[in-house]
Amino acid sequence: MKNVSVLFIFLSMCFRIVQAQSPYKVPELGYSYNALEPFIDAQTMEIHVTKHHAAYVNNLNNALKGTDAENMSLTDILKNTSKYSAAIRNNAGGHYNHSLFWTILTPNKGTKPSERLEKAIKESFVSVDSLKTLLNKAASTRFGSGWAWLYVTPDNKLAVCSTPNQDNPLMDVADNKGIPILGIDVWEHAYYLKYQNKRGDYLNAIWSVMNWDEVSARYENVVPKPKGKFDDWPELKSFHGVMSETFHPSETGDLKPIRTRSAEMAEKAKALSLSKIPAAFNNKEVQVAIAQLKTDSDKLNKLIKKKGNDKAVTTALSALHNTFHMIVEHCH
Repeated sequence: MKNVSVLFIFLSMCFRIVQAQSPYKVPELGYSYNALEPFIDAQTMEIHVTKHHAAYVNNLNNALKGTDAENMSLTDILKNTSKYSAAIRNNAGGHYNHSLFWTILTPNKGTKPSERLEKAIKESFVSVDSLKTLLNKAASTRFGSGWAWLYVTPDNKLAVCSTPNQDNPLMDVADNKGIPILGIDVWEHAYYLKYQNKRGDYLNAIWSVMNWDEVSARYENVVPKPKGKFDDWPELKSFHGVMSETFHPSETGDLKPIRTRSAEMAEKAKALSLSKIPAAFNNKEVQVAIAQLKTDSDKLNKLIKKKGNDKAVTTALSALHNTFHMIVEHCH
């Protein structure tokens, strides 16, 4: 969705792109390998996903066996990287980084930063174009393999950095700590088949497939809005709690949370549909979206009860997630 503007004060300060615990698996892309052409070619995407990302996942699962990290969420592993082996550090980073990377790319044209994100970008970097220049510089000057990041600092400011190998700002060993909301892969396997040694051409091209809707959603989920907007609508907060704890794991292919909590989600949606909409948000668009949310939640619950396949469940959950964001978008 465009111009997503979502945040609840009760969200934790760490946006959990990955809530799942091992064994991990490569998440669904959400688009075909050739969807990003001509900017990123199909062969690069297929090899990147099925070979490189898959290898990180397999190696991570093996490295975690028999360790206490086996029962930790991926973000918690990253925040305690210094306690674990190089194999866990490299492969946990590789899985997290790539899982984020796939979501911030899109074949959809014309996505833009949300109003709040654009304002934050201008406060930190003057303009979106200036941010792109800084990120491209961070990426182009990263010696060897690594990543360039737009991340939220502990004091909720935006900053740019680069990291070597598969490190990222979430790690306790990182020089620049924070929560990533945009990452650019500058390992050669991300671009060499199409661009050879011309990393700069790849960096210029990637902005044509940047999913600003996703980057905006990540920002909205990390940075608290001033208290007050949804304080008087506890049913919406309650529904979002279940949504957050089931949707974000699904981004990395973990559907266990939604398969075990679909009935709870349907009940939360029902409670929301029966609740009194605060006057500030009571408009026709919100009313229609809430009715749709209840319908979508019921459909998802029925699908899971019928043991629907992973692809169908993922698609239904994504649709429900989009409907939820419609409600928040129309709460002005």
